[in-house]
Amino acid sequence: MGRLGVWYPIDRLDGQEITNLIETVEELGYATFWYPEAFGYESLSVASFMLANTKRLMIGSSIANIYARDAFAARRGLLTLSKLYGDRFILGLGVSHVPLVEALRGHAYDKPVPTMRRYLDGLYQDQPGSEDWPVVLAALGPLMLKLAGERTLGAVPYNVTPEHTRAAKAVLGPDKWLAVEQKVCLETDAATARKLGRQELKPYLTLTNYRNNWLRMGFTEADLADGGTDRFIDSMVLWGDAPTITRGLHAHFEAGATHVCVQPVHTAGDTAARDRTLKALSGV
Repeated sequence: MGRLGVWYPIDRLDGQEITNLIETVEELGYATFWYPEAFGYESLSVASFMLANTKRLMIGSSIANIYARDAFAARRGLLTLSKLYGDRFILGLGVSHVPLVEALRGHAYDKPVPTMRRYLDGLYQDQPGSEDWPVVLAALGPLMLKLAGERTLGAVPYNVTPEHTRAAKAVLGPDKWLAVEQKVCLETDAATARKLGRQELKPYLTLTNYRNNWLRMGFTEADLADGGTDRFIDSMVLWGDAPTITRGLHAHFEAGATHVCVQPVHTAGDTAARDRTLKALSGV
């Protein structure tokens, strides 16, 4: 998947805007483009669209919700996209969050690690060579990270710090992929950068899985209250000029990340700021 990638919420974009974005990402030399599955596009369908509109770029789901399709459908989707688009698709899987599973989809949210283990059993069942399939897990806690290391090529943690990256690498082992998402804001004014960071992090602060992981990482309930303290925001969003942000990205590599995907944080709709950020960091 290369050393550097981009993570971006394409649900906010129409087809032409997605095309413009992924063309920019590919032209700038990023290796992989990652996208979520939330309220908009179906994960594997939109992956096909992006693969069809690029030539070299790897496309990775971050993540495809395991409650959105059964393991057989995910298997067929992975194999179909791999065959049709030259093995340029990475299937990132995750257990999502209670509101997105129960309130939105009407499913019962079960214990994350046993549920993911059963899903992987179904994904790989009677499939020769499946141990080499490009499958990774959205893993935050030690048990899910252990499962990722045992059953997949690695992990795609989200909303983490270099300290978490170091701990994750120790659990995964030296030969596994560790693709870390990192929010970045090309803004030197602290008040502006932190305001944008709080806007970006607001939805995640309501989700138990992230809150629990932040508490494991050493943040306190006070850090997570009222939109997050400056300490919390500064840990989640690298801001400043390009050299400052670059040093923060290098901290993940030094901690054991094999791949870092940058997520530009900017004023809603400001695609020029997004693209300036991607250009400024493309040589990291």
